[in-house]
Amino acid sequence: MFKKKPNIKPLSPLRSSDRRKIADQIISNFQIEIPKTEIDDHGEKAEADQASSNAGVGALRNSLLPDGSQSARFTTTAGPNLKQVSGTVYVGTYPGDEQRVLWIKLDDRLLPSVYTLWKHPRLVPLLHTPDIVLRKLQGGADLMTPGLAGPPFPSKATKGAVVAVASLEKPSVPMVVGICEIDIASLQSVQGAKGHAVKGQHWAGDEIWVWSPSGKSGRDAPDQIDGWDVDEDAISAGARKISLDDDDEDDSAGGVALDVSEERQSQSEPRNQHVEGEEAEPYERVDVEEKELTTKEIDDIFWKAFLYAVHHNKTTNKSDPNHGVSFPLHQSLAISNFVLPYLPITSPSQASSLQIKKTSWKNTKKFIKALDKTKLLKSKDRDGGECVILDIDWDNAQVTTFVPYKLPKKSTPGGESSGSGGGKAIAADISPHDNCIGQELKMINLFRPKSQLAPIFEAASSDPKGLYLPSELRSLTLAYIDSEQLVSDTNKRLVRIDPVLANAVFDGSSPLDAEVLAKGSVPRDALVDRVTTLCAPFWALLRNSETREEVKAKAGQAPKIHITMETRSGNKTVTKLSGVEVFHINPQPLAEELQKACAGSASVNQLVGSSPKNPVQEIMVQGPQRDAVVKALERRGVRRQWVEVLDKTKGKKKG
Repeated sequence: MFKKKPNIKPLSPLRSSDRRKIADQIISNFQIEIPKTEIDDHGEKAEADQASSNAGVGALRNSLLPDGSQSARFTTTAGPNLKQVSGTVYVGTYPGDEQRVLWIKLDDRLLPSVYTLWKHPRLVPLLHTPDIVLRKLQGGADLMTPGLAGPPFPSKATKGAVVAVASLEKPSVPMVVGICEIDIASLQSVQGAKGHAVKGQHWAGDEIWVWSPSGKSGRDAPDQIDGWDVDEDAISAGARKISLDDDDEDDSAGGVALDVSEERQSQSEPRNQHVEGEEAEPYERVDVEEKELTTKEIDDIFWKAFLYAVHHNKTTNKSDPNHGVSFPLHQSLAISNFVLPYLPITSPSQASSLQIKKTSWKNTKKFIKALDKTKLLKSKDRDGGECVILDIDWDNAQVTTFVPYKLPKKSTPGGESSGSGGGKAIAADISPHDNCIGQELKMINLFRPKSQLAPIFEAASSDPKGLYLPSELRSLTLAYIDSEQLVSDTNKRLVRIDPVLANAVFDGSSPLDAEVLAKGSVPRDALVDRVTTLCAPFWALLRNSETREEVKAKAGQAPKIHITMETRSGNKTVTKLSGVEVFHINPQPLAEELQKACAGSASVNQLVGSSPKNPVQEIMVQGPQRDAVVKALERRGVRRQWVEVLDKTKGKKKG
């Protein structure tokens, strides 16, 4: 069902009454036992019983659908005819976990996600199948009757019931959620049986499992879950009854049974033959479990992807001296255009692994510097720590000897037309290429003392030309006060003015200076504020694990992202967005996301008046899209106080 990424609308909070109603529906549908009140010896309820019962029901509701849950409509396609399916997802946070899809509503039927089943044992009947079959189920296939481990089977596994499927290797960990196509509970034997047993709806590894408001990949399944009714002896006995050589005619319909001949064939044929150039299906599963890539392997894949991009541009733009590349090339464009389209991503797990932060370089700048060291390109640092590519050595031996590899085909009709499929094509569905999604940003304000304050900082044994946080300025000022013993004897909040403070701080530039000097004292907090105002402001933006020492601070006030809504061509409103580059955001993927989210046109052009040497891009989206833009920025770590909104349609400014 969710092999391809669904189109999920923006989340909206659930009202308390709606949340209780949905939780009660879950309790009713899945026949969950509600805590009952105790009856005393006289046949009457104890006074506290009713309150205790209500509290128990409330706790049960909250455990199934936590307080603060949100909902969103979604659409996707399913089946061989790509029939459009719509429904609702309910997103929430279980204690100790991050926000995930907990419930899926299809055709007025609620299905638990694997995250819910991992927290609520015995919620649905649990079936078992060998690991080789389970891997096929996680590729979108249905479970055939011969692949069931049993009998015996759970009594509630009747036709139309919601069930979970686990592997024989991890029998207490549900990995697939489906609906029974037959009455499994009444089966006396699976040997010689035909047809579909369970139609898969959702599994660990699909796009619902991957989806998260923060953009993080799905959480790995636990090794064991206590609480499920797992009779390992019965399961082992049932496993021995699995049909290993039945020729299931229905297998052509997409279901999976356990067939030894198929397993032998998978051992004799190349494991990755499904990844063959433009005909490869990017999300098709193989019969072997994907091994986690090492850092060295990820480095090698990124390096070859860049070489592939250079080779592709050189061979497709032979007449152009720069082979279709405009220099200087910004570091974000180097990744989005020269690496991501050429990553051989064939599954969601690979998409989550092949990210720049998982390489040994950790960030794009260090990756470019590593390429520079091999003379493959020339790079240069700019103010603010940005790195640009000035030129590429098209005749470098690494380029001339490079042999292109096959890439998976594009997964969306409107995929990138340049280059091949690869990471960017698949990322159009799961968005791993936009590595700014989920980033953590921290803006810090710094201050550099002006020369007149040098005596105060020298007395505190501090660098008079250093950069300081407001809290550090306060500590240094208080240290000077203590070292010179300037605290008033009668009022600890007052500071006596000595010659250094009189000359450096209260130099007559403020109308109150004369009054302060006449009194000979000043409130301590007022002195700290005055010292701060006499410092030059700087700012630095820290991304993810970056520290203050790693980022070069810039002079001036901290920048803001500007959102402008204005009316054009009569009564048509457009929303303009600029200044995102400073916040490590690539405008092009952001524009593509807004185009889908807002269901309207979006374009990216150079901001009028910006410097040609350091151009600023402006995104323009059709319609009044302030809320959608702010949400997209928040997903990329931008806080609301860093955004300035100007609504020209009403002639007033909003914060």
